[in-house]
Amino acid sequence: MARKINVKLILRLRDAGMSRSSIASTRKMSRNSVSDVFRIADERHITYANVQDMSDEEAYRFFYPDKYVNEIMYGEPDYEYVHKELKKVGVTRKLLHEEYVEQCQRENKIPMAKTKFNEGYLEYTAENNLTNHKDHKPGERCEVDWSGPTMHYVDRDTGEIITVYLFVATLPYSQYSYVEPCLNMKMNTFIGCHVNMYEYFGGVPTRTVCDNLKTGVVAHPKEGEIILTDDYEALGSHYVTAIMPAQVGKPKQKPSVEGTVGKIATAIIARCRNEVFYSFADLKLKVAEKLRAFNHEVFQKREGSRYEVWLEERQYLRDLPSLPYEVAEWVYGRSINLDFHVVYKKNRYSCPYQYAKKKDHKVDLKVTSSVIEIYYKGERIATHNKFPDHVTNRYSTHPEDMPKAFRDIVDWDDERIRNWAKSIGKSTGAVIDRIFSCVDIKEQGYNPSLAVLRLSRTYSDARLETACELALSRGIRSPRYRHLKAILSANQDIVYKEQQEALAEPEDTSMGYLRGSDYYKKGDKR
Repeated sequence: MARKINVKLILRLRDAGMSRSSIASTRKMSRNSVSDVFRIADERHITYANVQDMSDEEAYRFFYPDKYVNEIMYGEPDYEYVHKELKKVGVTRKLLHEEYVEQCQRENKIPMAKTKFNEGYLEYTAENNLTNHKDHKPGERCEVDWSGPTMHYVDRDTGEIITVYLFVATLPYSQYSYVEPCLNMKMNTFIGCHVNMYEYFGGVPTRTVCDNLKTGVVAHPKEGEIILTDDYEALGSHYVTAIMPAQVGKPKQKPSVEGTVGKIATAIIARCRNEVFYSFADLKLKVAEKLRAFNHEVFQKREGSRYEVWLEERQYLRDLPSLPYEVAEWVYGRSINLDFHVVYKKNRYSCPYQYAKKKDHKVDLKVTSSVIEIYYKGERIATHNKFPDHVTNRYSTHPEDMPKAFRDIVDWDDERIRNWAKSIGKSTGAVIDRIFSCVDIKEQGYNPSLAVLRLSRTYSDARLETACELALSRGIRSPRYRHLKAILSANQDIVYKEQQEALAEPEDTSMGYLRGSDYYKKGDKR
């Protein structure tokens, strides 16, 4: 409830010789309220002697008869509740007045008009010495920027002085701040700083206000839509925060971080000016130490510290997503093969087989350091753990991506393929066994094995067996269709077969002797 002006106390202190300024400051009253009592007392020639035998309520009614009638006639707002609710994102005095009117109607009381309601709230905050939360609400926004002043460290090996840039972020309500030293100001670094910032704040504000830096903003026209870089926009979507660049040349649209940059220059940079750092890690540790001290330092003009007010603000921040955002590379226009897999860096990742049948079977890949996501016309259709860069010719296949027929016959198909291969020959069986040994699940060996075995329909079982034997003899670890097709197309299997047969025939010495005798006889006739 709004606290009534303590008229009796003001008149008693005035009678004791205190000025209106002294009364307002020592009793935590509004100077305007004290001045109003002084004015009415002078106009009506009222002194403390006239009210000293009255109660506080009677003195107030004697001084403000019209206001007292209005207050008992109208339903009185709970301004303590109003002040608390105004801290919440999206809550305005207009909304709270509407709710107050509805409450009065339910209680058959007369509601105050909006103007009187607002005046009462301002009077409440003034008399209770409270900060009006009109400008900043907890959890509503954070402001980010690069610090102009920089730091540096010395490379021990080369003696080179390495420049270190500071990423600075602030929650305006609590002034709780985050600082991260960086070796560059590139996009990946900038995005990574945001990820670390949200973790440090323990949540995500509704808005993230940045400068018009090239790493985050593509275009900021005076009229029309602001265009962010793909990564910055994706970051905002991942954390469900609105990325809102300040207007060009309008630093006052992010005054908190602008002010923090100056304070950081004193709290961190200036206090470290006489220290020499010989590694980036040492410099980061020192910045973290100074930042903690900065956030725990007691305010000069308000109660508590940044840290203590942040403890209150933290509950208004959105929860962090289950996984932090990762900077991603986009690969566009990849084809879905008939085996419903997409190739990326010689590895294959499955997607639902239905998409392989579409006319425009092109997909986009979102690639991070650990995950590959497959998108079809902007819709994510599959997610895989990414194979390390040194791994090639591997399959990542989700069972649900396969046609139902593949799932139903997988057991006996595997057996049938191996039996087919063994019926052709020992070497063909060995080739198929090697193909299956190189895959994680049997389904991945299905298509490459059938591709090999179907060569027998074109070239015969005997030639395929010979080609497999030749490929294995050449040391090919896992012969595939392309190896065997090349051998068969060039008739290398036929040549190899003839060579093997020639080596296998015993030498006919008698024929060689007779031939030599005839030859010499012919020579004698000459």
